[in-house]
Amino acid sequence: MVNSIQINLDILNLTDEQFYCICENNRDLRLEKNAQGDLIIMPPTGGETGDRNSEINFQLRLWNKQYNLGKVFDSSTGFKLPNNAYRSPDAAWIPIEKWNTLTSEQRQKFLPLSPDFVIELRSPSDSLKTLQDKMKEYIENGTKLGWLINRQDKQIEIYRQGKDTEILDNPQILSGETILLNFTLDLTLIW
Repeated sequence: MVNSIQINLDILNLTDEQFYCICENNRDLRLEKNAQGDLIIMPPTGGETGDRNSEINFQLRLWNKQYNLGKVFDSSTGFKLPNNAYRSPDAAWIPIEKWNTLTSEQRQKFLPLSPDFVIELRSPSDSLKTLQDKMKEYIENGTKLGWLINRQDKQIEIYRQGKDTEILDNPQILSGETILLNFTLDLTLIW
C-alpha cells in the first residue's frame, strides 16, 4: 500500500498561478495543497475504488441532469477553499447560482470556493483520520453536506454545517437532504 506524501513548501511561497502550473505540468499526479501550504501527492486509486468512484459520479450526474440544479465535479477538479487549501474531493456539487457568479477565467482553473456538497471515498491507501480532517475542513470552509464513504468498515460519516458527525453502519441508500433535493445515492453498488 502506497500512502500519500506531504512536502513542506514554506520556502517557496508558491502563488496560486505557480501551483496551478505545477498541477498542469504533472497531470499524471494527484496533487493537493493544505492550508499550511504543504504539497500533498496522493497515489492513484486501484481499479475497485476507481469503479466505485465512477458509479458515485454517475449517480450524482444523473440526478443533476434530471433536476438541473447545479454543477457536478469529479476528483480531477480542484477547489481553492477560503483557508487557501487546494482540495479535490472524489465528487462535488455546487448550485447553479454559485457557478453563475464565477468568471470565465475562474471556471478554467481551480474553482475559488468550497463546494456545497462533497463525497470522499476511502481507498485502501487512504488514512481514515486524514479523510476525517479533510471533511471537517470542507465544512469549516462552507460546505453544507459531506459524505465520507468508508468501504473498509461499511460506514458512512455524514458531515453537516453546525452539527456533530453522524455515523451510519452499512446503509443501503443516502439522502441528499435539503442540499440535493430528491437525490439518493444507491450504496448497494458502492459496497
